[in-house]
Amino acid sequence: MRVCAVQYHLHTITSFEQFAEQVTHYVKTAQEFDAQFVLFPEFITTQLLSIPINGKQATIHDLPAYKEQYYELFTTLAKQTNMYLIGGTHVIAQNNKLYNVAHLFTPDGTIHTQAKLHITPTEVNEWGISPGEDVHVWETEQGTIALLTCYDIEFPEIVRIVRAKGADVIFCPSCTDDRHGFYRVRYCCHARAVENQVYVVTTGTVGSLPTVDFMRANFGQAAIITPNDIPFPPRGILAEGEINDDMVVVADLNLSLLYNVREKGSVTTWRDRRIDLYPDWK
Repeated sequence: MRVCAVQYHLHTITSFEQFAEQVTHYVKTAQEFDAQFVLFPEFITTQLLSIPINGKQATIHDLPAYKEQYYELFTTLAKQTNMYLIGGTHVIAQNNKLYNVAHLFTPDGTIHTQAKLHITPTEVNEWGISPGEDVHVWETEQGTIALLTCYDIEFPEIVRIVRAKGADVIFCPSCTDDRHGFYRVRYCCHARAVENQVYVVTTGTVGSLPTVDFMRANFGQAAIITPNDIPFPPRGILAEGEINDDMVVVADLNLSLLYNVREKGSVTTWRDRRIDLYPDWK
């Protein structure tokens, strides 16, 4: 299962076409590496807020209007390349509420969504983002996957749930503005991989949007993370990017290694849960 994580470079643009050209560039680069799954970061479409509307600065409430163009772009690319594209997140309006939603675009044109479940104080107080309610996993030809966005990975319970539902690979699109936020997410990705004996693929935005509030600074790095056991790299990192560089990171995930360590690894954390002391996730 070959995965590609994009360190997406945010910069000011003047049209949706420029956004589409940049996304297409990354997708075609991943295709050259024969990737099957491509992960974009959280909030990549905030780049569209750098486009003025009637001479005025766009706000988060203008972002849902790009939904159809965003869908068409990623659906077309997924079909053309025969790859699964995790199109980062896009802000969706529904029932007079805003949701930060991760999207999985499949080669057959299907669109799956997973709203972010845990919302940061900035998202709530500054943008009025509401939390999602449902938790999903998807079975693909290559493996069963889940999408948990940024802050979600900091809550062990939700990762236990998707693991119990069968997820072997968790894709974690992220967006953090400083080292503190970045390392919170990164360390939690490693912890969740160890606890649940899964792969975690994560990436974040890099660059800046000088005219977009709360997107003026970004600190990001892609990483493809494994459990810490004999068949895997000692630091639990298959591959990682250069911090804050515009680039992609590619690696192959061997699911059979997960199944082997779950049965007879140095530790068997999933099997050794003390569900006599705390609840199991059905």
